[in-house]
Amino acid sequence: MRLRISSLIAVAVTAMCASSSVFAIDTVSLEFATGNKTKMLRLGLQSAWSNQWFSSNGTHVGGYWDYTLAQWRGSNFEGKGGTQNLADIGVTPVFRFQNDSKKGVYGEAGIGLHMLSEIYDNNNRHFSTNFQFGDHIGVGYVTKDGWDLSFKIQHYSNGGVKHPNPGVNFAVLKAGYAF
Repeated sequence: MRLRISSLIAVAVTAMCASSSVFAIDTVSLEFATGNKTKMLRLGLQSAWSNQWFSSNGTHVGGYWDYTLAQWRGSNFEGKGGTQNLADIGVTPVFRFQNDSKKGVYGEAGIGLHMLSEIYDNNNRHFSTNFQFGDHIGVGYVTKDGWDLSFKIQHYSNGGVKHPNPGVNFAVLKAGYAF
């Protein structure tokens, strides 16, 4: 398992280095999530896009790249009450409807790619692949001093690549800081 986690980290670092905006990391985040008798703790690095689409009345659609590393802890492994711990690396392009100042209330949505260190099998939800899509919708607020607080609903699924494909949903609380 250590070799697999090392491989996942190597893939994540390679993907980040291939991105032209990797040197423009401008936000760090910590997220806590729960769903399907699974807890998740996730660290993230974000890189804002300079693009602004649909500008009108002081608002626009912008976005960012979200690079994440997470630890999942399931409390009903194989439906037998044991625990399952796995790592998740991901990269997600996120679109955000926000004020031109990038402060205040916002709404966002994203669909990204995730690789799990092992196949998830918790609470009678058995994934068939380590590869998963992670999509989310959320709302949040950015304070004047750069704190980003949000709530989102996230869904993981392999998109029907292989069956079974039960998916799993998480309720996510996020705290980030822009520097």
